[in-house]
Amino acid sequence: MKRIANGTFGERCWWCGEGPLYVAYHDHEWGFPIAHDRRLFDKLVLEGFQSGLSWLTILRKREDFRRAFAGFDIEAVARFGKADVVRLLCDAGIVRHRGKIEAAIASARAALGLIERHGSLAAFVGRFDPPAHERPARLARAALDALRSTKHATALATERKRAGFGFVGPTRVYAFMQAMGLVNDHIEGCPTGGAVRRAGAAFVVPKSSSAPP
Repeated sequence: MKRIANGTFGERCWWCGEGPLYVAYHDHEWGFPIAHDRRLFDKLVLEGFQSGLSWLTILRKREDFRRAFAGFDIEAVARFGKADVVRLLCDAGIVRHRGKIEAAIASARAALGLIERHGSLAAFVGRFDPPAHERPARLARAALDALRSTKHATALATERKRAGFGFVGPTRVYAFMQAMGLVNDHIEGCPTGGAVRRAGAAFVVPKSSSAPP
């Protein structure tokens, strides 16, 4: 048994290893519900850039992405044009991939449309929350490996693609659902999983868009 960041004992999910950056992400962020649209957009953008890369690579560049994409301000990114694409292609701090850059800008515009129709990104995403009876009773590593794509992830991917988002597919969208707390995929025995369950039980989906405090 190991003492983790919140002072309790247990074994973390295996995937975060021992690296401080990954461990901090696991202990304080992965799976906790998110109310603020800018923070959700942060995860949406980084999810798209991760395609074909490790999440640790993206985490190491996260602050550079935040700087390059106007602090993930959705309205600001939606206004990006050709000059911004060129600027981002020259930015060595981020992943310089034209398709992913253009998809991030398109996603900002799509996100504004969803906010207008649903009140907030959280309200839109919350429509795809899988019911408890469809979740494994005990989440061991083998069960988690089998959850890489679900009908709810497929439905969310379809709706996001229809809305204009780029780089979406059921597996990638399920990873987003894990990251932003729509599902709690901390394995049994991981103390952070309990903290995530408590946060989820207290979470109220915002009906209107808001910025982080």
